[in-house]
Amino acid sequence: MKSVAIAGTRRTELGKKATRKLRSEGMIPAVIYGGTENVHFAAPKLAFRPLVYTAEFQLADVTVDGKNYRCIMKDLQFDVLTDELAHLDLLELVEDRKVIATLPLKFVGQSKGVKDGGRLELKLKSLNIRTLPKYLRETIEVNIENLELHENIRVQDVVAENMEVLNSPRIPVATVVTTRALRTEEAASAAASKGAKGAAKPAAKK
Repeated sequence: MKSVAIAGTRRTELGKKATRKLRSEGMIPAVIYGGTENVHFAAPKLAFRPLVYTAEFQLADVTVDGKNYRCIMKDLQFDVLTDELAHLDLLELVEDRKVIATLPLKFVGQSKGVKDGGRLELKLKSLNIRTLPKYLRETIEVNIENLELHENIRVQDVVAENMEVLNSPRIPVATVVTTRALRTEEAASAAASKGAKGAAKPAAKK
């Protein structure tokens, strides 16, 4: 799995004044929790960019004063005025402790419904799951090859091995809908069929 290496320095002062000073120096305050201790640290703004500004699910390998922490990102805070990154919360991964994470969905294959002229609509881009750290992965694959026109793939249909999916099982994940062109074609076909049947009727006897 992809990971982002971040080198930080432990924070000794945690007040607002110290935080403002850090940000003025291009540093972002962050905290690691979930392990044996909470670790307050700061790292350069650019070090967090590959972790924050992406739709991919990645691990964070954080080194603080020589000690390494394997983490996932849990929360972000942005400045309300500048929209700049202001703070990060990271959860330390502990081998035998389950974590909750949001994993992107990766749709594979071309559906039967699309081949028949329909349009694929994606209803969900990710799922919330609970699992052990060793089972975390970058994406959850969803095979859509057998998805036909007007059908849905729902959360309950997604195969996520060794994971507990936390989303409601009946929520649609993907569907194939009729396009305007297909509706026009179907209407023309139905009209032509109706006309042919009408022409084939024998004349009424007087």
